[in-house]
Amino acid sequence: MIFADVRGSTSIAEKIGPARFASLLNRFYAVAMAALIPQNAVIDKMIGDEVMAFFVPAFQDDPQAAAMRAARDILRRVGNGSGQEPWLPVGIGINFGEAYVGKVGAGRVNDFTALGDTVNTAARLQNHAKAGEVVVSESVYSQISDEYPGVPGQQISVRGKEETLGVHVISFRE
Repeated sequence: MIFADVRGSTSIAEKIGPARFASLLNRFYAVAMAALIPQNAVIDKMIGDEVMAFFVPAFQDDPQAAAMRAARDILRRVGNGSGQEPWLPVGIGINFGEAYVGKVGAGRVNDFTALGDTVNTAARLQNHAKAGEVVVSESVYSQISDEYPGVPGQQISVRGKEETLGVHVISFRE
């Protein structure tokens, strides 16, 4: 699961107005799709200022690495690591595990989505990411640590969880 969220979107929208904000979000969605689709992500939805996607192990050999490649690409496409101020502040959370994937709803109102603790945890990790950062669960980091060696682990408390979670914060701000 990957959640990519625009940081400070309320104040951005207030400053630039609804039409320009919609244009900015459409640019962000285009960037996210350009990063996610080549990694065979299933785009679940665009939720306001956030993109939610998941990776199916049957679609690639290493879904955790695919999610991290997509996250890195999103952050680079919004300007992180360019030596300039990014044109949009984005934080990302990634978690991996089992989830319910399918149709939910009733009658004429239904949706295709992913649900469960894995999904909720990914969303909570994204809440901890600052602009230009990817917060990954310990299980994800164990699969990508060769690509990102030496990133120290830390414990964080997240809403709804009784125990702290082990995470690694990978920054692309510089």
